[in-house]
Amino acid sequence: MKYIAFILLVFTLAACAAPTAQATLPSATPASTAASQASSPTLSSATSAAPLSGKVDFKIVAAESQASYTVDETLFNQNNRLNTAVGVTHVVNGDINADLTTPANTTIGPITIDISQFVSDSGQRDRYIQGHFLESSTYPTATFVTQTITGLPASYVDGKSYTFQISGNLTVHAVTKPVTFQVTAKLSGNTLAGEATAQVLMSQFGVGPISLLGILQTQDQVKLTIDFVARP
Repeated sequence: MKYIAFILLVFTLAACAAPTAQATLPSATPASTAASQASSPTLSSATSAAPLSGKVDFKIVAAESQASYTVDETLFNQNNRLNTAVGVTHVVNGDINADLTTPANTTIGPITIDISQFVSDSGQRDRYIQGHFLESSTYPTATFVTQTITGLPASYVDGKSYTFQISGNLTVHAVTKPVTFQVTAKLSGNTLAGEATAQVLMSQFGVGPISLLGILQTQDQVKLTIDFVARP
């Protein structure tokens, strides 16, 4: 009995000397709270850039712009099916010297388009046009030189679209003819974007109508479109 009592005494003392099993854990931010803090940026007094003013020189951004032609054609080898051919090039360059205080004083520098880069949905059509009509290896560039701009507003509102006309001389295939583009454009912040369209006759420039014997015949009238983005 003395031996058993001694064993019980040893266990009791050991239990009293052992550390508490519920150790205090270091405090941590709950995952939901941490996620909330991470997704909530610190508020600041920063605001968006103020609209531009005065005279600003904009340059067309080729990577965000394009020029295209649109022409109706008849496909003889497909039961005379009517089709609309569209060719696109992204090599467009030019400057727009905007007067944001007095828009009527705005001027536009020469606009150049690399027509040797026109690509449609048919490589055969592209090669034939480039080789036999545009002769783009000899005349790779089309140039438009502005003469007058009409219809510009007395003042402008940032982000609002305006429609006006640009008249000038278009040179294609070493032939220069007067052309008027209808333009819709707007200035938002530091980005000037818009679309300019004109209707011309290919025969005026000696590049059509395009005829590929037994395959296709285009109309004479073609729509030219320049979709542009320009920044300072």
